[in-house]
Amino acid sequence: MLELPLGIFTGWLEYIGQNPGEFAEMARQHMTMVLVGEFAAILVAVPAGIAATRNEKVGWLVMNLGAVSQTVPPLAVLALSFTALGLGYKPAVLALFLYALLPILKNTVAGIRDVDDAQKEAGRGMGMTELQRLRRIELPLAVPVVFAGIRTSTVLSIGVAYLGAFIGAGGLGQWVILGQQQFNTNILLAGAIPGALLVIALDRTFEWLEGRVTPAGVSATDTDGAAA
Repeated sequence: MLELPLGIFTGWLEYIGQNPGEFAEMARQHMTMVLVGEFAAILVAVPAGIAATRNEKVGWLVMNLGAVSQTVPPLAVLALSFTALGLGYKPAVLALFLYALLPILKNTVAGIRDVDDAQKEAGRGMGMTELQRLRRIELPLAVPVVFAGIRTSTVLSIGVAYLGAFIGAGGLGQWVILGQQQFNTNILLAGAIPGALLVIALDRTFEWLEGRVTPAGVSATDTDGAAA
């Protein structure tokens, strides 16, 4: 039976403790890249998704483009951003924005389309305008699916942000690269494990926000046709 040295479980914590300032700066860089790219994607993708549901052809294009986009490697997106903006923070944020955009866009379209026609007709019967139906019926019911897209894109963004170290954007990827270069597992884990913890923290944060804005009695299971 393979036995792992005890140090592998504590060595990465000791390394962080020996370099607290450097770790804090890299964690700040990593989180800033993720949050800026993610919130920019939300601001663009949700309105664009709503607009796509108002046009059948555009909606069909968005759904298929969203499916295809998941096969594009993160390095390809980063390379395009680097080509456009050069080295540093800006191309990394652009890459995160582009990579986060389509999951949110796709889920926004799916969530609104999945609202029961009977509920929409009930709104029409009450004399609601299209904008009122969107605001009072469709969007509240679509919230769980939209947030599923946001949570999925956040997890992807945290992973993609590690690649920012290759183009001078900083982040926790610097220690991952350094650990690989020096064959030092402690340094590698000191960069990798905090990223995993960040995934959990942001996922729980968005889960909490989803609970705050979702109407009572509505859950992700009410929208079976959507894809996260």
